[in-house]
This record gives sequence, C-alpha cells and structure tokens, in this order.
Amino acid sequence: MAISRRKFLKITSGAIGGGVAAEIGILNVDTAAAAAKAGKAPIKSGRQVASICPYCAVGCGQIVTVSDAGEIVDIQGNPDSPINQGTLCPKGAATYQLVKNEQRWSTVKYRAPGSDRWEERPLEWAMSRIAELTKKTRDANFNEFQDLPDGKGGTVRKRVMNTYAIASLGGATMDNEWNYLHQKLMHALGVVYLENQARI
Repeated sequence: MAISRRKFLKITSGAIGGGVAAEIGILNVDTAAAAAKAGKAPIKSGRQVASICPYCAVGCGQIVTVSDAGEIVDIQGNPDSPINQGTLCPKGAATYQLVKNEQRWSTVKYRAPGSDRWEERPLEWAMSRIAELTKKTRDANFNEFQDLPDGKGGTVRKRVMNTYAIASLGGATMDNEWNYLHQKLMHALGVVYLENQARI
C-alpha cells in the first residue's frame, strides 16, 4: 500500500500529538500504572570508577559501577571520554560478561597427544607447560648465524640470533601496553613472526 507524503505526516503528527496529550493529561489517561512499574525497575548503584575497555587498542572509556562489597555490578560507556563519548562497540558493551558469566571456564581444558578426551588442569600448570615447551622449541631451533643475501648475488654470514619455529598471533583483546610488552618478550626470545589480528 502506497502512502503519500501528506498522509504520512498526518499519521505521525497525530501519533506524536496523542502521546503528548496523554502525558500532560488532556485525554484523561491514567499513566500512574506505567510510572509505578517503571519505579520498580532495579537501579544499579555504587561507586563509579573510570576505566578503559580491555579489548582493542582504541582505548574507549568505560564506567565500572562497584558495590559497597567491592563487587562489579555494571559496566557502561563513559560519556566524558573524548574517544568514544559514552558509546561502546558490541564487544565493549558486553565487557560485564568478562566478570560475571556462568559459562566462562575457570580451568584449562587439556587433551594430551593421542588422547581421546579432554582433562581439566589448573591455570598454573598450563602456564608452566607453555613456558617449558616454548623454551624447548626455541633451544632446538635457535639460529645464531645465518647466510643472507649480500645484494650482489652472493651471500654473507651474519649473526641473527633468531628462531623461525615460533610465531605469535595477537588478538583484539590486547591493548597497546600489552602489545608493547608482548613484542618485547617475543623479540627477546628471537621470534621473527609477529602479527596482531586487530590492526586499528
């Protein structure tokens, strides 16, 4: 059904006018029931702490509401932030789920080589295992010297102190500070292949 511009304006102005008339009491409509229901809505209150979104390196400002017991009860965008002015992307808007989420795993899921099942292991065990395997891989594949092109069609032996056996792929949850420290660690290990998925 085609609606002309004039008819559209009549319908919308009538709807807006009816809403205003109901609000100021011209139509004698009782809005007390709706107001009473709205008053029962839970209000999250507590100390508001300015923070920064932990996801990508944009650094959007957030306001974290903390109860008197020290528990995080809400996370919203910070309207005073010059970066996001109170808005958050879908990931930033879901930051509260990082703190309160019944589906979030609190242990490491590990499946041993050749095994057909997953086992639960503590985080400390997983961190030690990662460090152990990283050192073992680095030591077994470390290049102190390497023959590199000399630009004249030949090669020259140079000290490189690197390894090609380890690569690092960062994600959007890493902020600038994390990325800086992470790449320092990787370079100290001699890792050449460094990449980050969130290039903003």
